Amino acid sequence: MIRPKLSLRRPLAILGAALIGLTGAVAVAGPASAHHTTITAVADCDRLTGERVITWKVENSERNKEVTLKKVTADPSTEVTVPVKGSKAVPLQGSVIPKGGSVLAVQRVPGDTKSAKLTVFGKWKQNGQEATNDGSINLAADSSCAPTPKCVDVNKAKYSHTFDGPKGTATVKLDGDLPLCGEGKQWFTLVSYFAPRPQFATPQYVYGTPDSNWIGGTQTEITLNVEIPDCHTQVDLIWGGKDEVIDELVEGGKRYDNKKLGSPGAPGNRSKGPQGWYNGGNKSCTTPASTFASNCDGSVAVSLSNDGKISKYAVEFEVKGENGFTKKVSVPAGKADTSVVVPAADAGKIEVLVDGKVVENGTYKWERPEDCPLPVVTTKADCKDFALTVTNPEGGLPVKATFTYGDKNETRTVAAGKSETVTFKASKAESALVSLPDLDLEMEAVYTPEGNCGGGGAGGEEPGLPVTGAAAGGIAAGAIALLIAGAVLFVIARRRRVTFTA
Repeated sequence: MIRPKLSLRRPLAILGAALIGLTGAVAVAGPASAHHTTITAVADCDRLTGERVITWKVENSERNKEVTLKKVTADPSTEVTVPVKGSKAVPLQGSVIPKGGSVLAVQRVPGDTKSAKLTVFGKWKQNGQEATNDGSINLAADSSCAPTPKCVDVNKAKYSHTFDGPKGTATVKLDGDLPLCGEGKQWFTLVSYFAPRPQFATPQYVYGTPDSNWIGGTQTEITLNVEIPDCHTQVDLIWGGKDEVIDELVEGGKRYDNKKLGSPGAPGNRSKGPQGWYNGGNKSCTTPASTFASNCDGSVAVSLSNDGKISKYAVEFEVKGENGFTKKVSVPAGKADTSVVVPAADAGKIEVLVDGKVVENGTYKWERPEDCPLPVVTTKADCKDFALTVTNPEGGLPVKATFTYGDKNETRTVAAGKSETVTFKASKAESALVSLPDLDLEMEAVYTPEGNCGGGGAGGEEPGLPVTGAAAGGIAAGAIALLIAGAVLFVIARRRRVTFTA
């Protein structure tokens, strides 16, 4: 901030004293003789360094004599220099002020300096006159000068947010252009609940998995999403990570209070936006509920829940598999049970019943998960034999494999974590077919033996180009295996087989 400056001469001393109290930052010059210097000052703040930059103006009272500044004393005692365009600044002490002229000098002081004073001793050569004069500037009226921040402290940062409770979405953004300082991170979490009514009521139980993320470093904005139950619900956008989530909201229990973004108090009020909480839903939540998850090994994990919004009593579930599996589980109100796993052999159609009736969405049949690894086929061929191997990864189901070469075929069942190999005598057939009907896959391999088989293929004839035909299965993502010892390349395809020659 540039401070007002005022040159005071002896006849105006009384008026100047009054102005000091009004302006808060005035430079004063007190002439000691007819020959004198007048000193005034203005100040500004250097936001890059956090220093006060004082510009002192020293004027020569004599219009026909130069004055040499023999001694300069500053308080605070930092350097006072005269800027020189195109060159390095020179000290104010020793400077010569021309007749009736002035000189500007710059002094840097700490940003919290309350006042500064400059005293100069000047000498006029022609008549040997000397004078000591001083000037001062009051900086107390200004706020402390501080450097422009390069980041914002995580405990002082402000945010803005959006919130859509019915859709279970929210965003949080760091305000301003500055990142959080250092390794600071601020977590936010979106959580949804089962609720007994469309208005706030207890008990409530967390539905699904809360979504939690943080702002820090170069990550200045996040998006959060949670699944919403198809019934009465509460959705909350809260300050903090998943460790802040209250699993059960019960009568007289813990509450989020001002941790909800958009709250009137801290810390929620450090984010601007709509209220970060929602109560709604257009139907009552079903008391008994079940969910299913297929495993690669053919088993099905059954999750049973009793959210306790209709009754305070435990619910007796019965889980039945089409092939003879049955298990009864009692789930207390407001609790869930994930212990039921229907084995692959007993699965088939699965039903979850309460009091002999299938609960809503309580039927299921195993479906192969998309992330289950596919079997791998490798080959090895020479002038006499053509060997094909199917390897079934661990953790999956046994797979039936049919190997066809020429007019010969064999079928094997490959257990999980095992391999099965079929070796055919080399013939004029140029390719073999491996079918995996359980997975609706077919794989065609071109017979390309290693070495020189007498200038021709098996049977003494030159092998022809591979033939690609329509497959009985559907199109699928495949696996390609190149066996270095063989030099046969496989491409797995669903509903169409593709062959390549090595």
